[in-house]
Amino acid sequence: MFSWDQYFSTAAAGLLGLIILILASFQIGRRPRNYPPGPPTLPLLGNIHLIPGRDPQFQFQKWAQQYGPIYSLILGTKTMIVLSSDIVIKDLLDKRSAIYSDRPDSYIGQTLSSGGYRLGFMRYGPLWRMFRKMIHALLNVKISRSYIPYQMLENKQMMNEMLEQPKEFLKHLRRYSASLTTNIVFGWRSPTFEDPKLMQLFNGVAKFTELNRVGTSALMDFYPVLRWLPDFLSPIKRLAKRNHEVEHALYVGHWLDTKTAIRNKTARPCFCVNLAKCQEEEPFSDSQAAYISGTLLEAGSETTANTLYSFIQAMIVFPEVQAKAQSEIDRIVGSSRGPTIDDEKDLQYIRAIAKEALRWMPTTMLGAFPHAVTQDDEYNGYKIPKGAWIIQNTYGIHMDATRHPNPREFNPERYIEDFQTSSESAANPDGTKRDHFIFGAGRRICPGMHVADASLFLAIARLLWGFDIRPVKDVDGKNIIPDTNLYTQGFTVMPLEFQADIRPRDEARAEIIRQEWREAEGLLDKETKQWKDVPQRMPFSVV
Repeated sequence: MFSWDQYFSTAAAGLLGLIILILASFQIGRRPRNYPPGPPTLPLLGNIHLIPGRDPQFQFQKWAQQYGPIYSLILGTKTMIVLSSDIVIKDLLDKRSAIYSDRPDSYIGQTLSSGGYRLGFMRYGPLWRMFRKMIHALLNVKISRSYIPYQMLENKQMMNEMLEQPKEFLKHLRRYSASLTTNIVFGWRSPTFEDPKLMQLFNGVAKFTELNRVGTSALMDFYPVLRWLPDFLSPIKRLAKRNHEVEHALYVGHWLDTKTAIRNKTARPCFCVNLAKCQEEEPFSDSQAAYISGTLLEAGSETTANTLYSFIQAMIVFPEVQAKAQSEIDRIVGSSRGPTIDDEKDLQYIRAIAKEALRWMPTTMLGAFPHAVTQDDEYNGYKIPKGAWIIQNTYGIHMDATRHPNPREFNPERYIEDFQTSSESAANPDGTKRDHFIFGAGRRICPGMHVADASLFLAIARLLWGFDIRPVKDVDGKNIIPDTNLYTQGFTVMPLEFQADIRPRDEARAEIIRQEWREAEGLLDKETKQWKDVPQRMPFSVV
């Protein structure tokens, strides 16, 4: 039977619920008083409307100057804590790494685009620790020295390519970096930039980066309710799922090819061979294994090439650095041979150039991926809430004039007394003594930094030994100087494309470059351009 009392009671309850919902919604986007300071917020939005679609590092740097070394951004239902000083990063990401090593939930980047498998986005836990342990065994400081034969061969090919096609220098840098990584991970090298396997990788990374730039993908994380939109109303969800299908097929294909080669006893010793043996002892899926190896390939192919590209730009803009570097190389090495890794200890100015290149143009401006904190924490009187995104403001730290005077000047003298490797510097208990922050911090620090250090040193030293790097000239004969503040967009960045005039310093050095490559080619199969025999002392299991 109908009851007015029941009707009004139900209506009142509904109205009360609506009022509570409205009031609660107005709390979204507000910054609690005990959080780190930050820019003013708007209801529901917080600070989302203030995040630039391009070059966010410039705005993050301005906020650091305004609000200090730790500030907060309120992004819809999420809180982002931005760390903008060496001391704060040491205190939180390093010293409190037990609670600052998680990753935020990434719906587009991890769930839809990666099937939950991408190592860089993987949540902190037993599975991540297991894979991290495997990767450390592959890339630790002792083992990384055994990759020098791979690095030298790829470097000799790159030098010869620079000689023959100097205008295509970006392609040569990317092939150099990527081929070393495919050697280590899959056991095969990439003899040309146009190698179909390599092009698939670069195309896939470009699509993934474009899909996950700040924008709609981030909104799905800031307002999780948007994830319930059907695919026909959410184009980005359709694109992410399609991207995952293509990427999954590529990575699994590489992985299964390795397993087939293992069964046929034709596999080259490489990381995937070791990974296959681990799979027998601690079962994990082929999809998981494929993404571990595939994302290792992504990481190793991008940062080194991008840093070398910025180094070449710096040599154009700061010719006095190039002249001083070549003087050191000529004094220590001479003109009758190219530098080797054994010269590193005597070429401190070249080591300083490598460090300055990493500082001057950080390829991960705001850290590769955010960290997340697993429990409420307190720092300097501020509350850092459980689940907050933790951003390492790499660009802001590198461009802090109190840490690096005249930060946009490429000045290797900053590091002339710094004899630490990147790993030793990151482990220094005094955060102010750290050289740069390009490899991250805490338990999520890049495990490949030892290999990257060697690849950068060899490339920089040998390029400066063999070539002069100059600006190209316009039709009036004036130098075209690239703008050093223009960058590409994405997780990893580099300078916008520019031209360079790269020429051998003299014909004698040019002939040495040709001869070194001819001798190196003797180690390769004439048809496939793959290694005939694996160099000795490689740190992999033998099939």
